[in-house]
Amino acid sequence: MSTSRWLRMVALALVVAGTIALPAPRERAGAQPSGLYVNAVDLDIVPAERDKYLAAIKENGAAAIHEPGCRQFDILVLASDPNHFFLYEVYDNEAAYQAHRQTEHFKKYAALTANMVGKRNARPMTPIELHAKGH
Repeated sequence: MSTSRWLRMVALALVVAGTIALPAPRERAGAQPSGLYVNAVDLDIVPAERDKYLAAIKENGAAAIHEPGCRQFDILVLASDPNHFFLYEVYDNEAAYQAHRQTEHFKKYAALTANMVGKRNARPMTPIELHAKGH
């Protein structure tokens, strides 16, 4: 067997072995497939209402995470502005997100906090790839 043919066979074997040994990008541990629905929301809370708002959003988030189709519900506050909140919600799909908005706990949250929010900017997003470790 010639050296060039042998090298081609080795190269082919390495390519095949690499394909078998390495999972596809969507199958990596911690990665999530696309098709998920992400709702990213920036909120400016009326300063005098901050504590009440925080209690209401914590209650909503704690209930939401138990809904079928809700994978993640994070509540964050901007380090430089205690009245600027950021919500990061991940759902199996848009239908699961819409179902969340029809729950009693969401309706209660929306009604209770309507006058507490000075500015709201919601951005639906389609993830390309998510990576997370267990908590």
